[in-house]
Amino acid sequence: MQTYDYIVVGAGSAGAVVANRLSADARNKVLLLEAGPAGNPWSRIPIGFAKLINNPAANWLYSSEPETNTNGRRLPVPRGKLLGGSSAINGLAFVRGQAQDFDTWAQMGNHGWSYDSVLPFFKRMESYEAGGDDTYRGRGGPLRVTNPEPHDRLLSTLIKAAGEVGIRHNPDYNGEKQDGIAMSQATIASGRRMSTAHCYLDSVRDRSNLHIETDALGSSLILEGKRCVGVRYTVGTETREARCGREVVISAGSINSPQLLELSGIGQAERLRGLGIEVVHDLPGVGENLRDHYAPRTRWEIGTRGVTYNDRGRGLGLVGQALRYALSQPSMLSMVAAPLRAFVFSREGLEAPDLLLGWVPMLTEPGRTGPKLSRMRGMTCYAHPMRPESKGHIHITSADARRPPAINFNFLSSPIDAELTVRAIRIARSVMYAPAMADLRLTELAPGVALTKDDEIIDWVKRAAETTYHPVGTCKMGSDPMAVVDSQLRVLGIAGLRVADASIMPTLTSGNTNAPSIMIGEKAADMVLQAA
Repeated sequence: MQTYDYIVVGAGSAGAVVANRLSADARNKVLLLEAGPAGNPWSRIPIGFAKLINNPAANWLYSSEPETNTNGRRLPVPRGKLLGGSSAINGLAFVRGQAQDFDTWAQMGNHGWSYDSVLPFFKRMESYEAGGDDTYRGRGGPLRVTNPEPHDRLLSTLIKAAGEVGIRHNPDYNGEKQDGIAMSQATIASGRRMSTAHCYLDSVRDRSNLHIETDALGSSLILEGKRCVGVRYTVGTETREARCGREVVISAGSINSPQLLELSGIGQAERLRGLGIEVVHDLPGVGENLRDHYAPRTRWEIGTRGVTYNDRGRGLGLVGQALRYALSQPSMLSMVAAPLRAFVFSREGLEAPDLLLGWVPMLTEPGRTGPKLSRMRGMTCYAHPMRPESKGHIHITSADARRPPAINFNFLSSPIDAELTVRAIRIARSVMYAPAMADLRLTELAPGVALTKDDEIIDWVKRAAETTYHPVGTCKMGSDPMAVVDSQLRVLGIAGLRVADASIMPTLTSGNTNAPSIMIGEKAADMVLQAA
């Protein structure tokens, strides 16, 4: 057994940040535990997400339980299992969310989480390399963020088409206003992925007061009464324990953070007793409040040759893309998963957009190790509400930490989510049928022109939609009976223990969740250091 000042469980989007910031003071002895390996060679290449989406060497490969509103399907729930966590395998889009997201958190009673309060942490974490207003953008942070130009014909045509249906071009959706269409800002620089493993850990590995242990699966917290004093974990077949003098910070993500709490006897008492787990603290909100973006992918065939990567990404075209990548020129190998996105209003009168559209300039089909290029040339546009009201839950089914928990999303259980999903699809169709798109000779493949009524579209959504891999909320922050942590991210009723990752989000942010997860890591570290 070894003793540290701080133990961080999970080296993902938030955990890597927490470990970096806490160990910056040489007086703090920090242990960082990661269940997966140190890295994967595909992770640094942006297009590597296609190789990691189904790769058990870097991915937990979770799946949800079958539900009526998924037409009985189990949906894939990929989560990063390596240093950098999901920031090392995700689609690389950088979206903070809008000011209203964080102001809503503050209005729910979470002091210190308004937009004005979190903006300094967003600025601290980034080095934005594409202009923008210094009021909103950071220049000297560890995370390099870029904003590609729309040189590609297909993407520039889409921007023009969006303008024709009233969607403005927004040069910086992470600035003052989010609404509009824009190229996706990205955690990509010099053609390489900017994961938190690279940006927050690689430069500090030689700190003598920071110990990083990989392939270390957390099995339970060590509790003395209502105080957390350490972590029990396994490396291979060996069980180890580490103690801490100050605090344990769980940053294992929206699936594994509630799992670790429940394995440790913190959660719904009756559920835990049913699994033979001794109840340490009855905390009913653990594992509840799960939210994610349920996103149908509309599919479009393109009759014009040469404008999609279905033409340019195979055979000699792929050789050319690899050569362009080697020469640091724009290439599909250095592309965000969805390089173009639009934040749009479902109706007039809203102060902020509530729907998201995202375009992928190719069609893919399922492959043995991940998605592969379709022989049909075309593109995909996903469309969904950004702040869904439907809530599900995640709970363990066994006292064995190696057993995956049961994930129930409960999608479309709130009627407004179905209504807004249909509206998002109709807006996506309006862009695709705009005059500027005529030269591309589009054919709607899915949902298909025959499906026009709301109930027909929703039936298709239930058959076809997947998540956008943004689970949040399962250790939500708040002061209500279902809260798990307070506004300082301290686990309610347990001393010496915090949670810092996307699981603490009371509601979903408007867009991708990697950027706000990194911000949470920055703010959590600041709060821990202030409390020391």
